[in-house]
Amino acid sequence: MEKFKYLMEPELVANIQKYFGVEKIQKNDRSNAVDKKEYTVRNKFWYYLFCFGTALGDELFYSSFIPFWFWNVDGAVGRRVVLVWAIIMYIGQGIKDLFQMPRPGPPVVRLQNKWAMEYGMPSTHAMVGVSIPFSVLLYTMDRYQYNFPLGLLIAIVWCSVICVSRLYLGMHSVLDVIVGLFLAICLMFPLVPIIDHLDNYFLTSPTAPILLLVSSILMIVYYPNSGKWTPTRGDTTMILSVCVGIQIGAWLNYQTGKMSASELTAPYAIMWPSYTMLGNTLLRTIIGFAFVLLTRTVCKTFTYNIICAILREDVDNLKKSENTLQNKHKTIVDLGCKYVACAAIGFNTLYLLPQLFRFMRIERPTFFTEI
Repeated sequence: MEKFKYLMEPELVANIQKYFGVEKIQKNDRSNAVDKKEYTVRNKFWYYLFCFGTALGDELFYSSFIPFWFWNVDGAVGRRVVLVWAIIMYIGQGIKDLFQMPRPGPPVVRLQNKWAMEYGMPSTHAMVGVSIPFSVLLYTMDRYQYNFPLGLLIAIVWCSVICVSRLYLGMHSVLDVIVGLFLAICLMFPLVPIIDHLDNYFLTSPTAPILLLVSSILMIVYYPNSGKWTPTRGDTTMILSVCVGIQIGAWLNYQTGKMSASELTAPYAIMWPSYTMLGNTLLRTIIGFAFVLLTRTVCKTFTYNIICAILREDVDNLKKSENTLQNKHKTIVDLGCKYVACAAIGFNTLYLLPQLFRFMRIERPTFFTEI
């Protein structure tokens, strides 16, 4: 127990921050009362590196990395990685609201307040740092010919930067990060082989969309109640709905006969891209992200207004109202809006946009063979 207490101590995090050049400003009577900055950064390299590291577990990263991977890299690997990521994140987010462990306090300096309202243990950033890079590594090692030790090194560095960034920014205790890493590693052992079978079921079963929709909605409805409002439930809703949209998009591709197995056998050689391939990649990315932003804007606005009309709520008043557990109508509208918008983004990423790319003759040739 003494070791656990030591790993939870804010002083340990403060020492890590000091080591990387973050120093707390000592307040005195002469200090400027208007200046709310409580710290000074002595080493900008670590600051920008760890800001980038923490962004690897943020919504902006998910919304850019996941579509880019499907359009330009490998759909079969992408579907499996998204399933692993969604399941691990749901479990991590749920445990966070069940245990309700606070984030570290003084003398820790908080360089970022984006997730300040969420609880601390386990660190879901640490869980993402394991689930995404290592599932990519595990699902590609037998599928492609590449330098595995180099891939392993990249995954370790990726994970390490994310984990240390959470300590550097003052958002987690050392124990939070260790628990997140341990939990993600333990979950990866059964999930990685199971997901192969689950992905095949979601592609081939006629009832897969119904199962995905019903199970995901139930998981959101019965999400653990922490006793106070936090953004965790909304974030989890976005993760689950993106996964559902992606799986249903892939299912529709398969069921309509657009997907067929490749005649080549793994492991596949990785080709150096030609100028034409690079140009098509750039076009797919620009057009794809433009449609993703359009989908998000249209779906959020349309869904918000529709649900408000059903609940007989004024849109502007509801948006301005406080986020609390008692404000059930706002919770329903926010979660419903996020679910529809993110599911639509996932669906368009796998179904509508690949059809558009094919029509424009800029599709990735192997996209519809990645089963």
